[in-house]
Amino acid sequence: MHEFSQQDLTYVTRADEVLWGALLLALTIAIHGTGMLLTLRATNSVRDRTREVQSRLPAVGLGIVILGAWIIVFVHLIEVALWAAFFVLKGAQPNIFTAFYNAMLNYTTLQSGYLPLRWRLLEGMLGMSGLLTLAWSTSILFILAQEFMEQVQKDRKKRQSRSAPALHHGSGDSG
Repeated sequence: MHEFSQQDLTYVTRADEVLWGALLLALTIAIHGTGMLLTLRATNSVRDRTREVQSRLPAVGLGIVILGAWIIVFVHLIEVALWAAFFVLKGAQPNIFTAFYNAMLNYTTLQSGYLPLRWRLLEGMLGMSGLLTLAWSTSILFILAQEFMEQVQKDRKKRQSRSAPALHHGSGDSG
């Protein structure tokens, strides 16, 4: 039989821990939704302004995908900073740098076990927050990549149709 530590046996999830977690999750989703809308607006704006150049230089379209990825990463960093700031304000981490590092690891589900027992539930909630927003980001990045690939194929077909030899209208027989 497995032995449990005294701290694990006495841990009780508190209502305020659940409420703080729910609030932080809601704020994370709100930030992410706003960030994803801004990502789509920014990339669509750049795409519209560079449409003619994109047909000649497909790398410009790829640059739009990269821009979208950069914005998405920046939004995730803001979300991690929110959680890190909370941990510092509540005395659950010694400083903002350690808090940010640990929150980033938990947001990406690479680590757990760094918060004091009083805030242990938030590690799981932070991981869920990261999973939800990373999945959302993946769908946005997929949309951007799909638009890029469709534009490349469309431009390739245009170039091929322009360079194809003109078809003759007559058969050459004058019967």
